[in-house]
Amino acid sequence: MPRFSLIASSLLLAGTGIQPAAAQEPPRVIASIAPVWALVAGVTEGVTEPVLLMDPTISPHDYSLRPSEGQALQDADVVFWVGPQIEQVLPDALDALAGDAHVVRLSLVPGVTALPVREGGAYEPHVHSHHDHGDDMHDEHEHADHDEDEDDDHHVHEHDDDDHDHDVHEHDDEDDDHDGHEHDDDHDGHEHEHEDDDHHDGSVDMHMWLDPVNAIVWTDAIATTLAEVDPAHADAYRANAGAQMADLEALSGELDTLLAPVRDRPFLVFHDAYQYFEARFGLAGVGSITIHPDLPLSPERIYEVRERLVATGAVCVFAEPQFDQHRVAVVTEDTGAEIGVLDPIGGTVEGPRTYQGILLTLAHSLVDCLGRE
Repeated sequence: MPRFSLIASSLLLAGTGIQPAAAQEPPRVIASIAPVWALVAGVTEGVTEPVLLMDPTISPHDYSLRPSEGQALQDADVVFWVGPQIEQVLPDALDALAGDAHVVRLSLVPGVTALPVREGGAYEPHVHSHHDHGDDMHDEHEHADHDEDEDDDHHVHEHDDDDHDHDVHEHDDEDDDHDGHEHDDDHDGHEHEHEDDDHHDGSVDMHMWLDPVNAIVWTDAIATTLAEVDPAHADAYRANAGAQMADLEALSGELDTLLAPVRDRPFLVFHDAYQYFEARFGLAGVGSITIHPDLPLSPERIYEVRERLVATGAVCVFAEPQFDQHRVAVVTEDTGAEIGVLDPIGGTVEGPRTYQGILLTLAHSLVDCLGRE
């Protein structure tokens, strides 16, 4: 159209009070913890910047929301979180503050790998298979690629309370209300879990983001949710998700190679947050110092941990930056075990590939400590 015609058209619209349609604003998106934020940010790149709700230098297990963080929940259109065993403050906060938001609990997303909580702070190493690892990555990527067209195939199996082995299993998706994002307009997009879901919360380990296969499944679910909430930018979300899933698959192979030299070297951690990482890469985690990270160690517990350390020949004991490291020093004194640091949340990792950085930092910390002679 000639420039004169464009000007004339604009003046005509202005004179009649009719304005050109404004571009649709992207939703206000909240992610609870840094690993979730990183995955969401990868999907929203070029569209909007999600808000990180919780300070990653503080453990989410006993987090208290600041007034500004409560306000962010009130203003949110979409909220992504893991589950009540991780962000313990959020169930009540979401009900009170985010009633109008579309809330996605990622631990309930169909296809997510779920492992049972390990009891007692002492456990056996996971057995690793390169063949199975590659097949799992391929299968999960294919599974995620077909989520939009094959929702009915994504039934997963909940934890059987009578079976306490460490086999990988998944949540039950027999109720369509629990497919990671809510479709019932009567609920204002807010996820309302049934009592049977809550019953299984305590039996499932929710540190699920430390398995990159779960990150692939979550990436697809994040993109699907955002495309439904914000169809104007659906193509961008899906394109970003596809690129991120491919990157995560490559990351898993890189981690597998990096960790191979220390795969059979036993270690203890501060608290049992790393089961998914251990299971995916066949690492020899043999126990945790604390069962409840927010409680002090009793003399009996210190004795038990030191006995476990000696009995297993653990090479390293890993602290966490979100907690006082004195407890690690107490249990390792005069044992000859090295002390390292693992950060499951990523409090010191920044940049455009924060999720990848969290897992790579974990891997390098493990290799640096376990590889010492």
